[in-house]
Amino acid sequence: MLETLNVWLANGFGLGRLPFAPGTFGSLLGIPIAWWLLSRPLSQQGTIIAMLLVFAVPVCHFASQQFAGLDHGSIVADEYVAFPLAVIGLQAARHPLVMALAFMVYRFFDALKPPPIHLAEYVNGGFGIVLDDVIAALVTWVVMALVIKLWQRRAPQQRA
Repeated sequence: MLETLNVWLANGFGLGRLPFAPGTFGSLLGIPIAWWLLSRPLSQQGTIIAMLLVFAVPVCHFASQQFAGLDHGSIVADEYVAFPLAVIGLQAARHPLVMALAFMVYRFFDALKPPPIHLAEYVNGGFGIVLDDVIAALVTWVVMALVIKLWQRRAPQQRA
């Protein structure tokens, strides 16, 4: 029963088993988590995200054992627990369009895995499975913070 629960969590309650774009559909579970976390103080956001990421390592590791230790496409817990890190502390992400943009940027980096993101996949076990998503989320955070900053600078000029 514990193994079934682990697979269910790792597969994003079945979303990871979809025949196309399982990572994208699995990542969608991260949006309500991120939305909820953004209503909390920053310290709580960080604590909860850290706990989710620590929890995801063994979940992904044990699920990967069914696939010879590989980060199989159906394992999406790493995606949905890492996504909230992409918007941590960015209150502008409470706007649906900003959240949607953050999601698209995150999926871009997670799917494409440009350097250094792809290097994280070489770390063994569940830690490597989660690490590439954490790096993709951190890169997304930098991009989103810059976009928000530029938008905020531009907005006052438009009103003038």
